[in-house]
Amino acid sequence: MARYIPITGIDCKIPCLLIDSEAPLDVLHGTAAYRLRCVTQLMETLALVDGKGHDALLLQDLARVSATVLRDSCDLMDVIGWKLQAQL
Repeated sequence: MARYIPITGIDCKIPCLLIDSEAPLDVLHGTAAYRLRCVTQLMETLALVDGKGHDALLLQDLARVSATVLRDSCDLMDVIGWKLQAQL
């Protein structure tokens, strides 16, 4: 496994947002958990909105941000899984 793994949400030739695969498991987990909690809070807030008069572009932007943060979390969880499998 490479030491630095680019996050999958960025499609460019030279990635600049990377996951350090040698970071401790608790750091990787904490980072993934924080992102999941952020998206959870955003979704809970949106669930309370009555839906009247909301701009479709605003909702699209919020969905894009949520998807990006969730993708980051999945990438981090993948690295955690690989590290755990390597320990077996």
